[in-house]
Amino acid sequence: MEWTAPAIVLDSRPLGEGGAVVTLLTEEHGRHAGLVKGGASRGQVATWLPGNLVEARWVARLSDQLGHLSGELVHPTAALAMEDPLALALLSSACAVAMEALPEREAHPAAFRALLPIIAHLQTGAVEVIPDYAQWEMLLLAELGYGLDLSRCAMTGDTQGLTHVSPKSGRAVRSDIAAPYGDRMLVLPPFLRKATLPSGPKDWSDALRLTGHFLARDAFGVHHRPVPAARQALADRVDALAQAAAPAEAPPAA
Repeated sequence: MEWTAPAIVLDSRPLGEGGAVVTLLTEEHGRHAGLVKGGASRGQVATWLPGNLVEARWVARLSDQLGHLSGELVHPTAALAMEDPLALALLSSACAVAMEALPEREAHPAAFRALLPIIAHLQTGAVEVIPDYAQWEMLLLAELGYGLDLSRCAMTGDTQGLTHVSPKSGRAVRSDIAAPYGDRMLVLPPFLRKATLPSGPKDWSDALRLTGHFLARDAFGVHHRPVPAARQALADRVDALAQAAAPAEAPPAA
């Protein structure tokens, strides 16, 4: 058994004398692990950092074996993100979510293809790709069978004035219907319905809160696993951005 494919490194764990068990995400083979001889050595460790794009080759005698991986570095995403804490947080979150949520050796080509441009453009600044990352989490939920319906109001069928999402059904609701429920509804940022719309830190924070709720409940909760710490760390950083960008409250009247 053998295949060669572009792949995103999701995880690398040392094993034995300088070896490493590396988990990749590929378009055709999904989340796929293999043993890299010397993968934890000084000469190779930089290649197998999470987030890197590699050209990988997997070989095994039988299809159900761990098999052996080798590969060449194509894009050193991890190194390029090191200088930007937000970029590193986003990259770590993407790798951890894909690693923990996607079934092993089950192809999810849309999730792979949508993550590639995020990785490719991360070096231009994390704030440029946070909206794409939130869209990617939406796509991932859909790929796993937990897609949200943001196309029309769950109660009226209207396609306009949609401002919130029901935390139970995952369906959009109109502002006047959401109003009586207060904070129990999840805010729906406009850019999640139309990716070309402008957005800012508050929108990103609301988007990650929205996708995070359904990741926790569905993608991870049904398997009795917590949301990865890296995903929460990203949400915290984006929340801090939103708070910093919020206008200061007016001082109380004398």
